[in-house]
Amino acid sequence: MSEPIHRFPVQVYYEDTDMGGIVYHANYLRYIERARSAWVRALGNDQNAMRDGGLVWVVRRIEADYLSTARFEDTLVVESTVRKVTPARLVMDQVVKRDGQPIFAAVVTAVCMTAKGQPVRLPAEIRALMQ
Repeated sequence: MSEPIHRFPVQVYYEDTDMGGIVYHANYLRYIERARSAWVRALGNDQNAMRDGGLVWVVRRIEADYLSTARFEDTLVVESTVRKVTPARLVMDQVVKRDGQPIFAAVVTAVCMTAKGQPVRLPAEIRALMQ
């Protein structure tokens, strides 16, 4: 059984920002990707073993809302929760917060694919980890 909320800390570095010192919009996608990777690792899903077995996680869709800005040296937290797990997909809510306030929110749909790019059902043991 997965935790209701997975929390992943993020420190904003100078390289994350634009000329105005504000986090560049694409970096929020990096932050939530790192959080998803840490979350599946914490659940016991070995992505290297999964890949060696011929399957990989692929993001199929992201709906993103930029609610506020983060700046150089801010400390952020990415909160990830499972919205829905079906035989074919995992849908997650991921929220980036600063001081407990949401500044970025995304709904992420992930699926599994073979090395040849063919979609496949999520393995039952992976679905069980996430429910």
